[in-house]
Amino acid sequence: MEKKVKVISNMIWRFAERSGAQTVSFIVSIVLARLLSPDMYGTIALIMVFTNILQVFIDSGMGSALIQKKDADDTEFSSVFYFNCAVCVAIYFILICAAPVIAKFYNDTALVAYIRVIGILLLISGVKNIQQAYVSKHMMFKRFFYSTLGGTIISAFVGITMAYYNFGCWAIIAQYLTNAFIDTLVLWITVKWRPSLAFSPARLKGLYSYGWKLLCSSLLDTVYNNLRNLIIGKMYTKQELAFYDKGNQFPMTIITNINTSIDSVLLPVMSEEQNNKDNVKNIVRKSIELSTYVIAPLMMGLIAISDSVVRIVLTDKWIECVPYMRIFCISYIFYPIHTANLNAIKALGRSDLFLKLEIIKKAVGLVLLLISMHYGVMVMAYSTLISGVAAQIINSWPNKKLLGYSYIEQIKDIMPNLLLAVLMGGLVIIFDFFDMPILLKMIIQVLTGIAIYVILSAAVKNRSFVYIKNIALKRK
Repeated sequence: MEKKVKVISNMIWRFAERSGAQTVSFIVSIVLARLLSPDMYGTIALIMVFTNILQVFIDSGMGSALIQKKDADDTEFSSVFYFNCAVCVAIYFILICAAPVIAKFYNDTALVAYIRVIGILLLISGVKNIQQAYVSKHMMFKRFFYSTLGGTIISAFVGITMAYYNFGCWAIIAQYLTNAFIDTLVLWITVKWRPSLAFSPARLKGLYSYGWKLLCSSLLDTVYNNLRNLIIGKMYTKQELAFYDKGNQFPMTIITNINTSIDSVLLPVMSEEQNNKDNVKNIVRKSIELSTYVIAPLMMGLIAISDSVVRIVLTDKWIECVPYMRIFCISYIFYPIHTANLNAIKALGRSDLFLKLEIIKKAVGLVLLLISMHYGVMVMAYSTLISGVAAQIINSWPNKKLLGYSYIEQIKDIMPNLLLAVLMGGLVIIFDFFDMPILLKMIIQVLTGIAIYVILSAAVKNRSFVYIKNIALKRK
C-alpha cells in the first residue's frame, strides 16, 4: 500500500509539473502565434527537426539504462555524465559545420544562424539528462516541478517580449534556450547529486550494452517522426508545414502532460518488479485503462471543438490546421497502449526486442510515408493513422508471450472508456448546429462534455472511474 501511495504521489507531481509547464507553454504559443506569421513558425519547425534528431545521440539510451539497472551507483552516473558532455560538444561541432549545407538544401541562408544558435540546446542537454535520470531513478519528481515551471515561466516572458518587439524567429529560439537553461540550472540547485571524479569505461560499456539498442530505437523513432517535417519543408511550403505542425501541437500538449507523467513513473516502478511478471502485467493493465480513461475524452472533446478553439485562440489565419488537429487527436487516443507495452519491455531488460520492434514499425511507416508524400500534406497526415494502428499491434505483440497480455485483451480493457468518449464527443458536436456566439458555444460544449462523461461513467460504474474515485476518497 505504501508503494502504491508513493507511485500515485509521484504521478501527481509529474502530472502537475507537465500540466503547469505545458499550460504556460501553450499560452505562450498562442500569444506568439498571434504575433508571428505561419511562415516563421514553419521555419522553426524545420530547424528543430535537426536538433531533435541530434538530441537522441546525447542521451544514447544511457539514462534509461541507469534507471533500469537496480544497483546503479555513483561511479556509473558520473561516467555517463562525462561521456554525455563529451558527446554534446562533438555533436554541436558537427551541427555548426553542417548548417550551411542544410541552409543550401532548403534555399534559405537565414537558417545558418538559426541552426547554430538553437544548437546550444544540445550542450545544455549534456548536463541536464543525467540529472533527470537521477531524479527518475530515485522517484524525486517534485524536483521536476520546480525546475520545469521556473524555466517555462521565465522563458515565456523572454519569448513574448522579443516577439512584441519584432524579433521574429529569434523570439522562439530565445524562448527555447532560456527554458532549457533555467530548467537545468534549477534542477542542478535542487538535486544534491554531483558527478564525482570517477570514470569507469568498463561500467560505461556495461550500461551501453543495454543502452545502445534504445539509442538505435529512439533514433529510428525520432528520425521517422521528424521525416514528415523534412519532406513537407522541402516538397511543399513553410506555411503548410506550420499548419501541419500547429495541428499536431494542440493534442500533443495534452498527451505530453498525461503520457509523460505516467511514462516517467512506470519505468522505475516496473523495473523494481521486473522479477515478478504478474505484477508487471497488472501495472501495464492498470496504466492502459486509467490513461485511456483520461486521454480518450480529451481527444474526442478536442475533435468536437477544434474549429472553435482555433478561431478563438489562434485567429482565422490558422484555420487550415483544424483537419490536421482532428487526425492527430484520433491517433493519440491509443498512445497509452504504446507507452505501457514499451515500458514493460524495457523494464524486463529486453532492449534487443525493443529495437526489433522499432525497426519493424518504422519499416511499415516509411513505406506508407513514401507512398503518401506525393499526394499532399493531408494524405501524409492520414497515413499516420494507418501506421499508428500497425504500431499498436506490433508494440503489444511481445507482451502476449512475456506477460500473457495480448493486444485483443488490451483493446477489450480500454473499449468501455473508448465507447464513453465517443458517445460524449457525439453529443457535444451537436451544438455545432446551433447558431450562437462561438465563445459561448465552446464553453457550453466543454462543460456539457465533462458533465456527460462523468455522469455516464458513474451510471455504468466504469472501472477506471470507480478506481480514481476510491483513490481520491482515500487521499482525503
